[in-house]
Amino acid sequence: MRHLLTVTDLDHDTATGLLDEAERFEQALLGREVHKLPTLRGRTVMTVFFENSTRTRVSFEVAGKWMSADVINVSASSSSVAKGESLRDTALTLHAAGADALIVRHPASGAAHQITRWFEDWSRRTGSAVPAVINAGDGTHQHPTQALLDALTLRQRLGDIAGKRVVIVGDILHSRVARSNAFLLSTLGAEVVLVAPRTLLPVGVEDWPVRVSVDLDSELPGADAVLMLRVQAERMNGGFFPSAREYSIRYGLSERRLALLDEHAVVLHPGPMLRGMEIASSVADSPRAAVLQQVTNGVHMRMAVLFRLLVGVQEAAA
Repeated sequence: MRHLLTVTDLDHDTATGLLDEAERFEQALLGREVHKLPTLRGRTVMTVFFENSTRTRVSFEVAGKWMSADVINVSASSSSVAKGESLRDTALTLHAAGADALIVRHPASGAAHQITRWFEDWSRRTGSAVPAVINAGDGTHQHPTQALLDALTLRQRLGDIAGKRVVIVGDILHSRVARSNAFLLSTLGAEVVLVAPRTLLPVGVEDWPVRVSVDLDSELPGADAVLMLRVQAERMNGGFFPSAREYSIRYGLSERRLALLDEHAVVLHPGPMLRGMEIASSVADSPRAAVLQQVTNGVHMRMAVLFRLLVGVQEAAA
């Protein structure tokens, strides 16, 4: 692995190896009064976020610091981007400043891929090494580390992913989390079902390795996990459903719907949660929900990704 841009770059063995690596980091930190490992000492990790974030940004920062890397956060609103600097110049500037890894979130789909192309072109012309690029979410396209941490959470709760049925519910159209999870969980052997209003299903979804439904109640019995998605109003132009109340009635995870699930089934949400609309507060705070476990796993999973990209497979195995 040189970069992590999309889950479709991960085969079964690579993805499973990353999940195993995350659990090894979790075990390595158990019982430590000070959460510090020397694994990335001397490396510089930079995050550059062009969209707001709490969980992803914080967990990458914590992951880097727990591995003794120097972590620098770059906010687009307080950087030269606000003065009109291009994405290319920003990326090459951070490379020139000494970044070993660049973690990018951007509202445009394909932004992280474009940065790697600029880096590769620069490397060909100059012969210099370039930073590893990690896609922390690009538009409605991909969010690979979120899918990995969700898979880790499911494996911990269910024992395995292969053969399990995972229902992903909500705003599929605008969700990079839905896309990433659909492909990664299928790669790991799960049956994935997407449930959404027809207006919130993307063109071409029939080519995804999933089954599609518009009836949530019929899909919950027998499901091993339910992943609720945030309704991304900031990406919507026009009405995709009549009202928040109607959306909640048809697609919200209420206590009544929770009762339709088997006892072992787990509830996930990538956050932030719109309580009362996508998910009832009582469900979000129930023992069946693994929302905070996802956050904890996010740190360990991002430690594994940084380690694999910056140290490599052979040294990681050692």
